[in-house]
Amino acid sequence: MSENLNIYPQLPERRDWRIGCIGAGFIMSDCHLPNYTKAGYIPHAVSSRTLESAQVLADKFSIQNVYSSNEELLDDENIEVLDIAVPPQDQLTIIKEAIKREHIKGILAQKPLATNFADAQEIVRLCKDAGKTLVVNQNMRYDHSMRALKTLIEKDELGEMVLGTIDMRAIPHWAPWQEPLGFLSLRIMSIHHLDIARFLFGDPVKVFCSYTKDPRTKFDHEDGICLTTLEFENGARFQINDDVWAGPAREGAAEDCFVRWRVEGTHGLAKGDIGWPKYPVVTPSTLEYSTIKLKDWHKPEWPEAWFPHAFLGPMSELLCALEGKAPGLSGQNNLRTLLLIEACFMSAQEGRLINFKELCKEYGV
Repeated sequence: MSENLNIYPQLPERRDWRIGCIGAGFIMSDCHLPNYTKAGYIPHAVSSRTLESAQVLADKFSIQNVYSSNEELLDDENIEVLDIAVPPQDQLTIIKEAIKREHIKGILAQKPLATNFADAQEIVRLCKDAGKTLVVNQNMRYDHSMRALKTLIEKDELGEMVLGTIDMRAIPHWAPWQEPLGFLSLRIMSIHHLDIARFLFGDPVKVFCSYTKDPRTKFDHEDGICLTTLEFENGARFQINDDVWAGPAREGAAEDCFVRWRVEGTHGLAKGDIGWPKYPVVTPSTLEYSTIKLKDWHKPEWPEAWFPHAFLGPMSELLCALEGKAPGLSGQNNLRTLLLIEACFMSAQEGRLINFKELCKEYGV
């Protein structure tokens, strides 16, 4: 049972928004489109780097319009919403063209929004000036355990926040497009956990980050294993340990991979784990919580998992925004998550605590 913990996204009143899909890789084929079609959303068109891969996706999901270029897709005046699933270095170019089309009302972009903060700011500015609604696909906010935890916090079931932790010991699949960019964990894996810390606790005042290279990853990078501490106005702390090495499991040792989280408040505590390391086995995340009032442990359950079911959330949020509901995953909000990543880089490189509150003022976000 979900125990009325608000674990599912709000759906739009109108389900037949016509969606143009750019990209035909894993995220689009395994995460976006299965959820969209189940919810009754309309994938109207698809384009990809090759016509063949776009056609495979179209055949699988009965998409009627297949285009050999992004420009052709953008010119389709029946498209109202754009769903972009491409590497971050390509998003600015696509969005620059998309905002010129009056028929496109909203854009769902991938995280990270860009490979650097300046380009992300430019994307947000362009969309705002053009009157286009921009939502960023920070899909961990729609993991069911995270939404349930957010509900408990908002209902004051746990009291004032004292300490939060995320301990990840897992080996992600790094994408080939990362290698020429020279970054590894902060913008790809830690971005989920930093955004979740903001989602649950609000914006931190200060941040300290220490990182070292991942021994397994051969291309040059700095941010492999990342250890981050966030400090908040009320004295609370949130600690994030992103261990993408997780021991020599790929080299012959036994595997012990997991993502565990815990949040402690003055009135209660909650803990659980995130199921994605077991994917493609669909594994729901878990939640256990106890409070001074409830005494015992409560363990709500649900059949859905972060991968792939949570990916319905960001698109639903975009469609609801087009109907007048302010999106929590707006481009403007996401700039603070991206600036928090920049603060982590600064902290690790300079070996000091970074005043994030002052950094937000400096960058005007």
